[in-house]
Amino acid sequence: MNKIWLGLTVLGIIVGAINGKMEAVSQSILQAAIDSVEILLKLIGPMAFWLGIMKIAEKSGFTNLAAQLVRPLMRYLFPEVPPDHPAMGAMVMNFSANILGLGNSSTPLGIQAMKELQTLNPHPTRATKAMLTFLVINTSSITLLPGTMIGLRIAAGSREPVVIVGTTLFATTISTIAALLVDRVCRLTLKD
Repeated sequence: MNKIWLGLTVLGIIVGAINGKMEAVSQSILQAAIDSVEILLKLIGPMAFWLGIMKIAEKSGFTNLAAQLVRPLMRYLFPEVPPDHPAMGAMVMNFSANILGLGNSSTPLGIQAMKELQTLNPHPTRATKAMLTFLVINTSSITLLPGTMIGLRIAAGSREPVVIVGTTLFATTISTIAALLVDRVCRLTLKD
């Protein structure tokens, strides 16, 4: 990816030099750097808010309650994982962060869930069915409230930053159903 970005940057500079517009290229580069820092600063507030909500939910025991509520669904999706294994709690936390659309905030929770799932792996060099199902669900983007995108839209000055919730719900429903169907078919047809 770094090579692609480097290639695009060098190509842009070369095209700017050939067309005699190096001043415009320089101004664009500096303005893009300023814009990216401004957007990042504006995102700190919403991210801190949602991370704080997640921490409060964790400390108050709400996440454990949520894990109890979704236990039947989790047992269906991950029959290989014992119900009281720490992997279940880690996966619920990751799914919760994704459902709230916290973006990068869910990554550490996903890594923790994978580490816990690895403790159940009899073949450490291969992924288990539970690991694949977890990855498939994460890749399908289970987002009900796109918090990061709403924050980005607010930072960009959108008049209706939450207008994307409906389309997000539709897209995430379709993608998650499709991902789970493929996962079930692969579980039935592929060997261990």
